[in-house]
Amino acid sequence: MSTLPRPSLSPLKVLLLDLDGVLLDTRPVMERAWQQVLREHGLDVPFEEYERHLGRPFADIMERLGFSAPEPLHRTYDDASITASHLAREFDGISEVLHCFATAGWRLGIVTSKPLDRAAPLLTGLGCPFSTVRTPNGGGRGKPAPDPVLLALLDLGVDPAEAVYVGDMPVDEEAARRAGVPYIHAGWGYGRPSVPSAVVADSPKDLLRLLAPGPFIEGGLL
Repeated sequence: MSTLPRPSLSPLKVLLLDLDGVLLDTRPVMERAWQQVLREHGLDVPFEEYERHLGRPFADIMERLGFSAPEPLHRTYDDASITASHLAREFDGISEVLHCFATAGWRLGIVTSKPLDRAAPLLTGLGCPFSTVRTPNGGGRGKPAPDPVLLALLDLGVDPAEAVYVGDMPVDEEAARRAGVPYIHAGWGYGRPSVPSAVVADSPKDLLRLLAPGPFIEGGLL
């Protein structure tokens, strides 16, 4: 498996990641929360329809589903998501991989469409040193606009060529492309790459093979 091309004067040293479908399997949380929305608001939209738009901010998803007043739905969804947060599970090996990158001197950042009040507890549970966390609460347009990726780069004071973004949905890929940041598709996540030529990691451990952060910690994953 080949690695990403690296500009000779700007080695990759920042790893930006999506949260849902990349770090954590939160599908059970989202499905439970969506079912609560349907019950409380008398709606009949299968979770599969909601799931098609994952990666976008909630209000954007609601607009695409035809709901013009998403605020009450969002409140219900948020409350139900917090209640069901215990259903989220780390993907196998993700914490170890992130610690390998951190040990090798990479800075880690999160770019997610999950609101901060729901993202923060999940990220804390991973126990990793994230240098920046960009959510819809931080201003700018949501994915697939490049704003949250660019704001994360601004937080860290790096150029797009010095970072890579790992996501699992087409909106992640588009946001990275529009920001000028190399993209890796998380093959263990929820979506498929939108172009055949996309760089795909089949598992979290494959990120180490693709990016070769080294040096590895003793007993490392390769």
